Amino acid sequence: MVVGITGPPGAGKSTLVDQLAKILRRQHKTVGIIAVDPSSPYTRGAILGDRIRMLDHHDDPGVFVRSMATRGRLGGIARTTLEMSMLFDAAGRDVVIIETVGVGQDEIEIASLADITVVVLVPGFGDDVQAIKAGIMEVADLFAINKSDLPGADKLEQEIRAMQSLGSEDQRVNSAPLRRVVAADGSGLEDLLTVIEELFAKRQRRSARTETWAARLREMLRDSLMTSLPEHEIVSYARRVAAKEEDPYTAVDALMHILRDCP
Repeated sequence: MVVGITGPPGAGKSTLVDQLAKILRRQHKTVGIIAVDPSSPYTRGAILGDRIRMLDHHDDPGVFVRSMATRGRLGGIARTTLEMSMLFDAAGRDVVIIETVGVGQDEIEIASLADITVVVLVPGFGDDVQAIKAGIMEVADLFAINKSDLPGADKLEQEIRAMQSLGSEDQRVNSAPLRRVVAADGSGLEDLLTVIEELFAKRQRRSARTETWAARLREMLRDSLMTSLPEHEIVSYARRVAAKEEDPYTAVDALMHILRDCP
C-alpha cells in the first residue's frame, strides 16, 4: 500500500507521517518513508530536514526513511520517487508513505503514484477555499484536517463539504471522506489509518490498481524518454525556437525523430 501525504506548507505533514509510522509499527508492519524536499532554484541544494521530525525511528529496522530532493522537478515529488517506492515494495515493506513538498493548487503528481492520496489541511490559512480548490481538491481520496483543536476547524470542514456538494451526483456519492486529527499528540490518527486501509481494500476490489499502474507506467515512460534524449539536443532546438528560426512544433517533431534513432 502506497500512501501519498500532500498539502500546503506548514500543514503538519511530517508530524502526521511520523505518527502514522508509529501506529503501523505497533501493528507489526514495516514502513518505508519517502520525504521529498524542495531544491533551491539558485543553489540546487536541499535541506532534506523532514527526517529530523522522525527521530523516534532512527534505531528501528522496521522503518526506513529516505529523503529526496525535487531537483527542480515540478509536481511535488522527485523524479525517482516512483522507483524508490518500487524498491521499498521489492524489499518487502508493508506500507510506503510518500510525503510531498508543500504544495499549492496543481502540484498533484502524487495522485498518479499513490494508491491512496491524503490531503492534509489546517485551519487559519487565510482563504481556506483558495488553498484547497482546483487540482488538489480533486485528487484527494481522503481529507485530514490537522490541528483541528484550533479555531476555524469547523469553518474549514464546512467549506470542504460545500465544495464537494457542487459536483455531479456521482461525485457527491463518492466524495472523499474527511477526518479531524491532531498530529502533535496523535489524536484521531488511528481512525485516519483505518479509513486509509478501508479505501485501499475498496480500490483492490475495483481493480483500480490497473489504473494506478497505467499512470505509473506513463510516468516511467516519460522519464525514460527524457533521460534518453541528449540534453544538448534540447538546448540546441531551444536556441533556435528562442531566435524564432524554428517553430516549437517542428522542434518537438525533430526531437522525436532523434528519440526514434536512439539505440
